[in-house]
Amino acid sequence: MEYRKLSNTGLEVSKICLGTMNFGQQVAESDAHEQLDYATSNGINFIDTAEVYPIPPERIKQGTTERFVGNWLKKSGKRNDLIIASKVSGLAQASVMGTRDSSGGLTRDNIKKAIDGTLERLQVDYIDLYQVHVPDRISNYFGVRNFEKVVENGAASIEETLEGLADVVKSGKVRFIGVSNETPWGVMEYLRLAREKGLPRVVSIQNQYSLTNRTFEIGLSEICVRENIAVLPYSPLGGGVLSGKYLDGARPANARHILTDRNRERYNAEHLQPAIKAYVEIARKHDLDPVQMALAFVNNRPFVTSNIIGATTLEQLKSDIASADMVLSAEVMADIAQLYKLMPDPQA
Repeated sequence: MEYRKLSNTGLEVSKICLGTMNFGQQVAESDAHEQLDYATSNGINFIDTAEVYPIPPERIKQGTTERFVGNWLKKSGKRNDLIIASKVSGLAQASVMGTRDSSGGLTRDNIKKAIDGTLERLQVDYIDLYQVHVPDRISNYFGVRNFEKVVENGAASIEETLEGLADVVKSGKVRFIGVSNETPWGVMEYLRLAREKGLPRVVSIQNQYSLTNRTFEIGLSEICVRENIAVLPYSPLGGGVLSGKYLDGARPANARHILTDRNRERYNAEHLQPAIKAYVEIARKHDLDPVQMALAFVNNRPFVTSNIIGATTLEQLKSDIASADMVLSAEVMADIAQLYKLMPDPQA
């Protein structure tokens, strides 16, 4: 397993990060522990979770994923060997939050309450990376292409959010901070406020990135390279669709987009099918597994620090982790580049 620097933190993380959003929904606790055992025994030292997990979010299940991870950390005794990341929820996830006032966003008080809940569920004294899950403000995150006007929604300002994050860093409960689902303006605003107000600097960003959605390359990748911000892509399989398992109307048992309608139009809409099929055909043309080709593409992008993968079964996890050793040939990359010219970012 290759390890890469997490910005200027002094930490080195595995090029593959174990995402856990299925733990407690599609993945039972015993199976989650089996995945954690396998991942860590195969070199993964980076675990990502969130207070709102599992996904799809439900109030009755909120926090279950962190509890599963916490029980495993206590049982395994591996806390000090790992880099643990979690996320604080804001207005967009308020309807399913049960750990604090559901009307609150990313205020100083809510961030303090949120970190205490996360630490309790994880059964740890601190976490290494604490990320803002989704911006409070109304913006064009999640790949929306246009931004037309400012709409006030009672959101906490980025300055207040950053002050709240500074509080939990100062308390020793968090080592470093990051953002997720952020825009170029949002990242630069966090950096400006940190510089001008003497507040902690964000060290990472976790945004969607895959063969079918490379909008991160428009603006954000340059910011991250120039500002030394670690890039932690999520949904590198486009919500699982780049496996090809949904093509031609297939309905695999227990698959995400069969079990729930949530995000089906985002990840597996009808207009996406030609591009998904074309990427699967490139993989088969070169005798590659479509999953491993899609992951290897993300793993080895020059601006990527650690690729967040998730699996519902141990067999899927084994295949995903094996992508860490794969380097795509020039011929494969040329075919991908040609297809991208014809079908750029259909999932955005």
